[in-house]
Amino acid sequence: MSGKLILIVEDEHAIRQMIAFGLRRAGFDVREAADCREARQSLADQRPDLMLVDWMLPDMSGLELTRAVKRDRQTRELPIIMLTARAEEGDKVTGLENGADDYITKPFSPRELVARINAVLRRAGATGLDHVVEFEALKLDQQGQRITVDGQTVPLGPTEYRMLEFFMTHPERVFSRDQLLDRLWGGNVYVEERTIDVHVRRLRKSLEKYGLDRFVQTVRGSGYRFSAKAQ
Repeated sequence: MSGKLILIVEDEHAIRQMIAFGLRRAGFDVREAADCREARQSLADQRPDLMLVDWMLPDMSGLELTRAVKRDRQTRELPIIMLTARAEEGDKVTGLENGADDYITKPFSPRELVARINAVLRRAGATGLDHVVEFEALKLDQQGQRITVDGQTVPLGPTEYRMLEFFMTHPERVFSRDQLLDRLWGGNVYVEERTIDVHVRRLRKSLEKYGLDRFVQTVRGSGYRFSAKAQ
């Protein structure tokens, strides 16, 4: 499982550093977040292979974050292990019923944590389906995070990839700039509306050489829509 990216969401710096050190020694790549806001930003930048989420966080509970991640179509299959000092059976059941894939109580050993992570990743790999979305020659492979046209990879920046992935998984719907900002950057990040226009232009330019820029349509006075139908 080495090389997999793990996002640690833990507000206590010493614990976060200890976990990160142990995971790096085990061969994982690691990103860190001290609260839910940072976690959402990290998820928007790059999807990890698994999240470790502390139950008690300063801005909202890890349980709420887990529910939000599992409700989102783009992240609902992301494996999550909850980390907490709550050892009661009822707490464990609550965590699992709200979307956690596993639950580990503090204190725990680095070896146990690595073993739990590997077990959850194996289960995710065994049960996860390849999510492929196609519109004519345009193909989205969510598992491999690749966009191709007739088998040729379309080079996209991370934001343009997230934008196209969102459009392709929500076709024929009109989204305002505010809605796109919220879905692509999160509600707690300040980004100007015109930033959406810049990334739409970049996305269209990347698709233009394949004659598929027409899929990203401007709906005057409303926003943008992804559609393979003529406008």
